[in-house]
Amino acid sequence: MRIAVWNTAFLGDSVLTLPLIRVLKAAWPEAELDFYVRGGLASLYEAQPEISRVFSCDKRGKDRGLAAVFREGRGIAQRKYDIWVDAHLSLRSSYMAWASRAPVRAGYAEAALSRVVFTRRVSRRFDELQEIERLLLLAKALDVPCGLLENRELCWPAIVLPAGAVEEADRLLAPLPAGKKTIGLHPGSVWPTKRWTPEGFAFILRRALDDGVNAVLLAGPGEEKTAAEVRALAGVRGDEAGFLDLSGKTSLLSLAAVLGRLDDYVTNDSGPMHLAWAQHTPVTALFGPTVRTLGFAPRGETSTIIEADVSCRPCGLHGHKACPKGHFACMKNIDPAVVWSDVVRKIAAGAQE
Repeated sequence: MRIAVWNTAFLGDSVLTLPLIRVLKAAWPEAELDFYVRGGLASLYEAQPEISRVFSCDKRGKDRGLAAVFREGRGIAQRKYDIWVDAHLSLRSSYMAWASRAPVRAGYAEAALSRVVFTRRVSRRFDELQEIERLLLLAKALDVPCGLLENRELCWPAIVLPAGAVEEADRLLAPLPAGKKTIGLHPGSVWPTKRWTPEGFAFILRRALDDGVNAVLLAGPGEEKTAAEVRALAGVRGDEAGFLDLSGKTSLLSLAAVLGRLDDYVTNDSGPMHLAWAQHTPVTALFGPTVRTLGFAPRGETSTIIEADVSCRPCGLHGHKACPKGHFACMKNIDPAVVWSDVVRKIAAGAQE
């Protein structure tokens, strides 16, 4: 038995697909299960025990264009899958499902060419369910037993990282003073309107250091300038005790491992946010243009969403390059003091464990 799961959307989307993968593997434990992800994400899932092989689709790079699409489709057909599960909605994704020639192909009714491509279709029920539950509908379409679909342990996106990533995270965090709580701050996001203000992050950074809490500043590729602005606004000296600037210094794997070692993670609605809460790291998430009812909110008792009551929210599924109304009130109105209060609460709760 060979199963393929395709989700070449963003980082957070792939993390949220893990419960679907875990449930499918539990239903067919002897099956080989392959995962197709966006370019640059494959390393994150190569140690995942449920997954046999990870393939990346670099649709913005080497896999761009029709020739690459047809080439990839031929390669998929040669792997002779028995079940193909399409967790995406694009025309390219539907083509790959069709190209797989798998006898059973499950996908969303809302996907491109769904009536032609899929042998099992299910409505996504976007306005009713959270994303993990929407994805699990695909398993239900494959007649996976309800006992597995309702298993709370299986339905958590438990990420398994390779030992090397954990060791690298330990090395990166080693300069911090031992015996203190450590928070992470990540002011970046792919979408500009999802970013809380640099002044807000700077307030949290300054308060943490003044209160003897270790603070790690994080930023992915292209976000270093934002991180530097936060650092400057907070007036952080290069040699200040308890401060560690890891902006631009982590790989995806080492970032994930660092997030798993924090006592709280202050973050925008972003892919790394999902990497954190999935590892049961307490999360203080700042939501502006998006809202929890869209289905992509962090889960667990230690996850908090802080948001401003602004009538124009949400303004889209992902956010925008600029505020459509021009005021950016959804982020500007988030009170740094409220955010800091949540951080303090998380740190205090961790100290009591």
